[in-house]
Amino acid sequence: MCGLKVGLADQLVNTRQSPTALLQASYLTAVANRVESLWVPDHLNALMPRAIATTQYFGAAKLIPKIDASLEPWTMLGHLAARNRIGRLRLGVGVTDASRRNPAVTAQAAATLHLLTRGRAILGIGTGEREGNQPYGVDWTKPVARFEEAIATIRALWESGGQLVSRDSPFFPLHNAVFDLPPYRGKWPEIWIAAHGPRMLRATGRYADAWLPGIPQRPQEYEQRLEVVRAAASDAGRDPMSITPAIWLFVLTGRTRDDVEEALNSDIAKSFALNVSAEMWARHGVQHPLGEDFSGAQDLIPQTMDKQTVLSYTAQVPVSLLKEAFLTGTPDDVIEQAAHWRDHGVRYIVVCNISTLQPSLRKGLTASIPLATILCKLKKL
Repeated sequence: MCGLKVGLADQLVNTRQSPTALLQASYLTAVANRVESLWVPDHLNALMPRAIATTQYFGAAKLIPKIDASLEPWTMLGHLAARNRIGRLRLGVGVTDASRRNPAVTAQAAATLHLLTRGRAILGIGTGEREGNQPYGVDWTKPVARFEEAIATIRALWESGGQLVSRDSPFFPLHNAVFDLPPYRGKWPEIWIAAHGPRMLRATGRYADAWLPGIPQRPQEYEQRLEVVRAAASDAGRDPMSITPAIWLFVLTGRTRDDVEEALNSDIAKSFALNVSAEMWARHGVQHPLGEDFSGAQDLIPQTMDKQTVLSYTAQVPVSLLKEAFLTGTPDDVIEQAAHWRDHGVRYIVVCNISTLQPSLRKGLTASIPLATILCKLKKL
């Protein structure tokens, strides 16, 4: 493959202006910088504490008054596809929950978007996070088992050819179910799986068109996990090299290194480190405030934390931890860091810009200029 492929991710949240303001801006940014795809998450609420997502700590709160006002992804992507005829970007959900949403509904939503976009939809899927499931009454005791059954259900419906489907399953049984939507020109949406643990990595090798992990890890760990994915694909009789090695990377950039350092030292940026695993915290000589075995984003429930608690946690975050977990710095710094991921097997980077996680709204917004430089240079790596 010559050069990396690049996607841009948007945090799908309502604004004071309109529900589509941020998404439309991200779409135009993606088109202007000629990236291949645009991605949106599937959350009911944010993966950061609402207690400090206020103008005192978070400059973008002037535009986003409620950080937990998450918009529904399939609806938003359908709207985007209908309103924009330029660019012809691939549109992906990164990623939807296998437990919270019935897989038959997920199969229908992805197939519908695929038809609307003339074959440009991507179904990103994973186990999801505790915060988007347990508070809403969704069983969280066996997320990986439910994920495996969800994927098998989606495949069974897509491949049914409109025939009635009956399938035993402890979670999603089918009894004379019918799925009659057609694929677009014989092809269903690609399935990109967010996997991190051994069992999920093996499932990725069996079922996925691409591997899209989103939890922070080191490039060396990525390469080792990629080998697990490819071995599982080979064991399943698939071409291991047909699975695209992708990654979702958070980027915090700015016009100068001083601006970036100022952002990294803010409480709002440090609060995002709660999504990082205790294992990574330990490498920087500190224990994760939620426990030495805490998994990070998958088990975080940030909406229950009060301001005093959050600030006590952020006081413990070393900046070195953020620099390991995310791509940070000026465009040249970020490109140098991204090259390490390329050297360890990554061929598709989905960039999620978190440069607004700082007290200054102005500096957060002006980070869009170096971000554009990053998007252009990534394609040349």
